[in-house]
Amino acid sequence: MKRILVTGASGFVGRHLLPALRACFPAARLMGVRHGAALAGWDEAVELPLEDSAGLQAALAALRPDGLVHLAALSSVGGSFQDPLAVWEVNLGHTLRLAEAVRVAAPECRCVFASTAEVYGLSFQGGLPLDEDAPMRPANPYAASKAAADLAVGEAALRGLRALRLRPFNHSGPGQAPAFVLPAFARQVARIEAGLQPPVMEVGALDRWRDMLDVRDVCRAYALALDRFDALPNGAAFNLATGHPQRVADMLEALRARASRPIDIRTSPGLLRPTDVPSASGNPRAARDLLGWAPEFTIEQTLETVLADWRGRARQEA
Repeated sequence: MKRILVTGASGFVGRHLLPALRACFPAARLMGVRHGAALAGWDEAVELPLEDSAGLQAALAALRPDGLVHLAALSSVGGSFQDPLAVWEVNLGHTLRLAEAVRVAAPECRCVFASTAEVYGLSFQGGLPLDEDAPMRPANPYAASKAAADLAVGEAALRGLRALRLRPFNHSGPGQAPAFVLPAFARQVARIEAGLQPPVMEVGALDRWRDMLDVRDVCRAYALALDRFDALPNGAAFNLATGHPQRVADMLEALRARASRPIDIRTSPGLLRPTDVPSASGNPRAARDLLGWAPEFTIEQTLETVLADWRGRARQEA
């Protein structure tokens, strides 16, 4: 691998993917797509017009990537209810144009598409860990747009696109926006400790179980997919999961137990989603057996890094 291109390089996962790619491909030129934000640490910051098919083909022909990780997306489930059309345009439209442009302009490029376990949606109601053959039954606009993009990439692989689809379950780490559950909790703990808000946390539904990963494990899987691409079936999909879901209330209590002062809990109706599933867990067997991947970080390690991140932010704000 000589030239690896990453969309969404300035986002939460993109910033963690950079060291994972450095470790796996020390001699490669790592090119991050700039989406209006400054990029630090990448060998090259590039423009990629994801809204323009002709411009995409020209850019890819010039960049000549032999590896691509497509992370760019609007990824907030809650936010997807506010503007579904924008979510569909970015998550499906950009992916369709990028897949076709790669197929035409860089046909040898290895593509890793960051899908999501949210595509399974209501299939989680069966209560069992799902494998990659579980039906896609998305339960929110974000999940529906990603399911459509996932299927589109799978179809394009039948027409020559060299692609793998990875479906990570919930993952967290430093730098994640507070629209997601663990940073939402950790941010409030840190702000309460710093005296920036009253000692009351606003939370949504706590009687939920989620298969929670560390973002570093997810990024290692993306790098492994690029590295072992030729040994894997083209177009294949892989769940990234632990197989052991965590109760949201327990993760909240673990963070509250780390707080330096007592904190009360209050349920906010505005944080409850119109559609949700009680439990979501995945079967990671395929990723383990074919990709050679398994999670390395524990939930306790993830909680520690997320809380440390928000404590640092709160100190700067105080």
